[in-house]
Amino acid sequence: MSNTALLERPVTAPVRVISAADAAADLPSIRSPRGFALYVGIDEIKAAASGVSLPVLVDALRRTLAELAPNAETHATVALAPQSAGGRDLDVVRLALHEPGAIARANAAVEEEKDEEAGVVVDISRKRVLLDGESAAFTYKEFELLQYLVLREGRTIERSELVSALWQASTDEDAPGERTIDVHVRRLRAKLGRHEDIVRTVRGVGYRFDRHADVSIRYGHGTPSPDRF
Repeated sequence: MSNTALLERPVTAPVRVISAADAAADLPSIRSPRGFALYVGIDEIKAAASGVSLPVLVDALRRTLAELAPNAETHATVALAPQSAGGRDLDVVRLALHEPGAIARANAAVEEEKDEEAGVVVDISRKRVLLDGESAAFTYKEFELLQYLVLREGRTIERSELVSALWQASTDEDAPGERTIDVHVRRLRAKLGRHEDIVRTVRGVGYRFDRHADVSIRYGHGTPSPDRF
């Protein structure tokens, strides 16, 4: 059976049927439902992988609607966005089609970034550090070191733990000694500039991350739990 045939089938999910009286009771008298928008997040590559195309999907949905509600007026719009646009497909579609809620969230995100221009932003989700709005040139290992401390905020981490956690895949010859950690921390602090004191030295023990009022942490959905290191 083709994918198109499957798409032609009406959706069988349970639907709540309400009377006109119930609808009027649920809504102010000056407002009533006049239609709906269905945002579908899928690009041409993903559609092709499923054996269909965007025009086929649009046509199948419109024919299904015509069968269920012949008097309905429909208008289909395909959202165009740069291939480099990040985020979920559905969010990109909603923003490209100027959906009010998506625009409001995007504007809020921009305002949030503006508020965080001054100070330090440790963006774990994107593996970067922003200093006063500018991206800092951290090496991979320097960021891993800072991230390890950030995820254990307020706890003093011994040098031996940093070595075993961040160089666990290294051979004995490649793994640094505990004093080499001091060199990495010194370079890390140099790049943090006036914010270097967020990485504290606990004499005779190791290092600790202390958050200040001008330090922000962006964790993201995929941030690992400290217990998994």
